[in-house]
Amino acid sequence: MSSIEHSDPINAQILAISEDKIQGFVRDPFVEIAQRSGVDFETVCARIRRMLEAGTIRRVRQTLIATNLAEGALVAWQVPEEKLNAAFDFMFKEDPFSGHVVIRSTDSATAGSQYRLWTTLKVPSGGSLATHCELLAHLVGAEHFRIMPARGIFALGVGHVRRKTIEPGDKSDTPAEMLKTGVVELSDLEWTVLLALKREFLPEEIGANPWARRADEAGVDLETFFEVAESLQARKVIGRFSTFLEHVKPSASGQRVTRFNALFHWAVPAGREIEAGSQVGRHDIMTHCYWREGGPEFHNVNIMGVVHGTDKERVLAHKAAIDAHIASCGIPASYTNVFWGGRSEIKPSEISPVIYREWTARYEGLGIQTSV
Repeated sequence: MSSIEHSDPINAQILAISEDKIQGFVRDPFVEIAQRSGVDFETVCARIRRMLEAGTIRRVRQTLIATNLAEGALVAWQVPEEKLNAAFDFMFKEDPFSGHVVIRSTDSATAGSQYRLWTTLKVPSGGSLATHCELLAHLVGAEHFRIMPARGIFALGVGHVRRKTIEPGDKSDTPAEMLKTGVVELSDLEWTVLLALKREFLPEEIGANPWARRADEAGVDLETFFEVAESLQARKVIGRFSTFLEHVKPSASGQRVTRFNALFHWAVPAGREIEAGSQVGRHDIMTHCYWREGGPEFHNVNIMGVVHGTDKERVLAHKAAIDAHIASCGIPASYTNVFWGGRSEIKPSEISPVIYREWTARYEGLGIQTSV
């Protein structure tokens, strides 16, 4: 088997660590991946480099906890069917602040099923979610939208290779802790380092001492770069160092990492959101789990989470196990649903206030207020 495939045994050994196990900022991340995976350093770098060049790995980058850097939300859009694909293309190609763009559907007509287009959105300092969504709605012809900021985060991390062997009901020994969201103010130096830090890695950058070039970009010495990055981590701005697999499209040889992307919804009693989210988020299969308010458009759901898999019935078995667990905890769910992902594209949301001002300036003549 080609060494570019995620299922190659050595690649799988590397990816089980590199996808989502390198938490926070690490001074030499590829050395850390080698040590924790048990694969020698040169092989780790060569394999990651080859998978990135082949498109098996979509991107390699230091992630940020962007909800702490910019106002953010999940947004559901009701768009006329004839405009749906064009709206998708605009969100993905023309709006740098929209990240994950997905067309979703439900197995039957239920609350919110008319909202087919879903995006994650980050609006940097100087803008607002509501006015940005009004602008996008005008540009793509959306009839309605629902903005759903995260009030708390219970799970955040992909790890598709590692999750292939997880059984329904597998969970951590303790409930997930909720990460609170709140925008952190940064100095000019911190923004300069952060913007250099988050840039995606080129294949030739994968190796020892990968941050030296980024320190040069930021105009600081390497030790200052490290100190700023580590201070940002202490302020809960830094996420994980990750190799993101291409899990939407097949690889060059036709292999898929996943086939099904399911967004689970639960409506639990007001006041029990943290308890419910902690029980849902402790399940190993969850790649994302949030407290978000869906409102009447979505039958007042307030816990949302994402699961990926290659078999639909297996994904539903995971959900059934979670349903049973939260019921056993005495947490009633008055309503639940699954929104299945179809067409999908992913890119990191831009969080630079400077880039936001430049982008919104293009649309000043439309008469829509795009900044506060």
